[in-house]
Formats: sequence, C-alpha cells, structure tokens
Amino acid sequence: MKSADRALAVLELLAGSEPLRLVDVAAALGMPRSSASTLLRTMARRRFVAYDPGGRRYRLGPRVRELARADDGADDLVALAQPLMDRLVDVTGETVQLARLEGVESVYLAISESPQPMKLVSEVGRRLHAHATGVGKVLLAQLDEAEAERRLRAATLPRLTPRTIVDVDELLAHLRETRARDYGADEEEYLLGCRCLAVPVRDPDGEAIAAMCVSIPTPRYDEEVGRRALAALRAACDELTRRLAERR
Repeated sequence: MKSADRALAVLELLAGSEPLRLVDVAAALGMPRSSASTLLRTMARRRFVAYDPGGRRYRLGPRVRELARADDGADDLVALAQPLMDRLVDVTGETVQLARLEGVESVYLAISESPQPMKLVSEVGRRLHAHATGVGKVLLAQLDEAEAERRLRAATLPRLTPRTIVDVDELLAHLRETRARDYGADEEEYLLGCRCLAVPVRDPDGEAIAAMCVSIPTPRYDEEVGRRALAALRAACDELTRRLAERR
C-alpha cells in the first residue's frame, strides 16, 4: 500500500508542475533518492511517467492521458455510436460491436445484435484477447510499433483456434498490413465459424479511440458480403467521427 500511495503522490506532483528532476521529486515527497529512482523507473516502464534524458526530468506519461480519455469519453461515445450501430445492423443483418483497447484486451462498450437466429452472442463489458479479434488487431495496429511489441511480448497469447496468430513477429507483420489497409479482419481466429471486419473509430484529431466491427457467421460470408459490410462500416465510423466533432 505504501508503494501505491507513493506512486499516486508522484502523479499528483507531476500533474501540478513543470517536468522535475529526480532530486526534486525525492525532496518534494520526502523520499530517499534511491527509493524515488526505483519508483520512477517502474512508473516509466508502465508509461505513467515519461523521462527526458536530455533534461534529466520527469513528466506525466501517455498512459495517464489514455486512461483519462477512456473514462471521460466512453459514455458520450456509446450514446453517439449506438444509433449508427443499430442502422448498421439494418444494413448488414449482422451483429455490430464497439470496443476499445486496454493493454492486450478488447473491451466491449456497446452491442447491436443481429436479428438472425445464427449470430455472434456477446455482452457489454466483455474482454477478449486483442490478438485474436478484428477490433483488437485494428487497435493494436494504431499503436506505435515498439509499444505494440512491448505489450505483446509481455503477454501470454493463447491459440484459440488453429487460425490464431500467436507468434509475435508474425503478428507484428500482420499489424503492419492492418495499419496500411486501415481495417482489421478476424478470419476465424477467435471462434471457428465466425468472421469479423473492424474499422478504427477516430476522434476529430484523427486519433483512434475505439473500433467498430461487424461479425458474420462463416456460412453467410463471401467476398461480396465482406466488401459491402466493410463499406457500410467505414461510412458509420466516418459519421461517428463527424458527430464527435459536433459535440466539441
């Protein structure tokens, strides 16, 4: 508990000041310099603080902003996305989901279910392995490649079907292809008999904040079905970005 308290104190200190040297952090928190150094290195490894080697100073890291955005924007995002997702179900006849990335997991924020008897069944709040899902892969592809590699190598990547990519080098190459075409695909990598197409949802600044996907049972899937679903999915995500801009 003492370490957790100290970590929170570091975040509060850096949030209220300019970048600080190690000696300044230690003095402000009344910590031995060696203890402060160990704590800051750990927080830097988890991206909660960032270190500038030129100025030898610490500041808040990108992970703090990522968590803040995820919490603050989720309700508005779902409220704006749900009508578009419902419309996408009408167009495609298939289940549509909205998810964001946390670590190496896809966390599902909203679902619009297909009216068909044979369909993907999921639930809001469910967490799936990102390396095996369309939404997860398209969001991993939006990360800096070094960060994506760090997350993937630190995680256990289970083989969920014979098609699941579990080799990190192969997966990174696949993510580069996903980034270039700007959509993700799950070719029965999470569940045999189900395919998925996913497109990133971008905020008005162009940053990927979530992804939307259409899940299609393999017996109903062919190249033309996939092409039409992807076009409708892109249009829905573009419209969502426009609505987010109007909310600003």
